Amino acid sequence: MMRENINDLIAFLTVARERSFTRAAAQLGVSQSALSHTVRNLEERLGVRLLTRTTRSVALTQAGERLLRTAAPRLEEIQAELEGLSEFREKLAGTIRITAGDHPTETVLWPKLAKFLPDYPDIKIEIALDQSLTNIVEQRFDAGMRLGEQVAKDMIAVRIGPDIRFAVVGAPSYLAGRPLPATPQDLVGHTCINLRLPTLGGLYAWEFERDGHELNVRMDGQLVFNGIFQVLNAALDGFGLAHVPEDIAQPHIAAGRLRRMLEDWCPLWTGYHLYYPSRRQSSAAFNLIIDALRHHS
Repeated sequence: MMRENINDLIAFLTVARERSFTRAAAQLGVSQSALSHTVRNLEERLGVRLLTRTTRSVALTQAGERLLRTAAPRLEEIQAELEGLSEFREKLAGTIRITAGDHPTETVLWPKLAKFLPDYPDIKIEIALDQSLTNIVEQRFDAGMRLGEQVAKDMIAVRIGPDIRFAVVGAPSYLAGRPLPATPQDLVGHTCINLRLPTLGGLYAWEFERDGHELNVRMDGQLVFNGIFQVLNAALDGFGLAHVPEDIAQPHIAAGRLRRMLEDWCPLWTGYHLYYPSRRQSSAAFNLIIDALRHHS
């Protein structure tokens, strides 16, 4: 491929990701008119329209969608290989981008990074809080965090946290005068505080298991959050029952601010894992972070 095609392809991919010539031009350090001319030249050489432009937005054509889907991962591989050469530098440096939910960030990721980072001031970390199951390749993250069973098979996964259990809890002020649920089905008669997970396209169904019998229950209630700590706070304030990680509920249970129910229905799940593409050429800085985060039982 001619050198100008590579440059023009990078220009197109930047516009395609940003959905904006203005933002893409700023990111590439060129003028908007020059960027538009570059993409137009690429379209003319290919003989297909890649973008649909209006005064307000930029959208991908079917051909543009295909080029983004096929070309972007290959350029990412090339970029990763070039970044991997940093292993041969004596100085450990670079920016690592990680996407994770609020609970693993607060309880696993940040406590470990807080101990690690002071010794490596040239390593920069960007953490994006996101409850969805982010496609880290498309979104250009170096790694993500998920529970073990949620990691895709084509990813490398490194365990960074212990097994995790959820707990159904409610404040004494909410439970006063109400019967305690004896089975997950009894939750239907209660006001529950819900969590919305964008990837699932709806509210999270509370997951239970006992004696090999799995049961998912969708709850009804007045409140919906997209962060687990807000769900916990609402439960503490007496707005209903919550289904939250045991570790953040336990201090409140011990202090009598929350009461636990259905404990024998709440199974252990495989703990949080750091995951990244198997084809990624890891830098020395990235490998150091993996070692710092790795869980030791």
